[in-house]
Amino acid sequence: MEAVLTHLRGTIERGEYAVGDKLPSEAELCRTLEVSRPVLREALRALQALGLTVAKTGKGTFVVANSVEDPTFGDYAASDLLEVRRHVEIPVAGYAALRRTPENLDHLAHLMERMERETDTTAWVAMDTLFHLAVAEAAQNPVFRRVIEEIRDALARQSAFLNEVGGRREQSNREHRAIVEALVDGSEHDAVEAMSHHLDRVETTLTHIVRPARTDTPMEGGPEA
Repeated sequence: MEAVLTHLRGTIERGEYAVGDKLPSEAELCRTLEVSRPVLREALRALQALGLTVAKTGKGTFVVANSVEDPTFGDYAASDLLEVRRHVEIPVAGYAALRRTPENLDHLAHLMERMERETDTTAWVAMDTLFHLAVAEAAQNPVFRRVIEEIRDALARQSAFLNEVGGRREQSNREHRAIVEALVDGSEHDAVEAMSHHLDRVETTLTHIVRPARTDTPMEGGPEA
């Protein structure tokens, strides 16, 4: 999928498909790039998240930009989402370390065990959002949970994107484990640091995807990139 995304993104950024152009049909792209339809559809979804294309029901996929500015996840731009997460989830982690109950810790431990075993991206992403909700619940302030609920769809879309394109699942599991360990220890400082590190890594991965190192390597089996 990453190879298909890189190829299609390259054709758009080089102007082979201009703003307003319609991409070839899924069937044609599958034949040309020699990939399955599920792989192609993942790449097309990623192109939309990057803000390069838009899918119009019954009409196809159209180019709407020739460069990546700020990916959008649901109703929110990535930069806006990350800014809010830093102002909310970092202090929330600190409060959670001080206020968590045994039930909160049991719930988080159970989630972590399931996430570390899970291999299906869709199922993992669903648990990822539950994890962040559980941390908010452990802070014992319903307003924090409401805020996370509001951005839950965007978090899920971002998580799916980062896992499909950035391969972040194992790294996310380690970062989540560090957050849980800090909550178990009741360390406000460690919890804040762990959540800060987690969001730093999210930002780094997004930046790498949005502004990748340029290569002129053609996609194997497809037209020159």
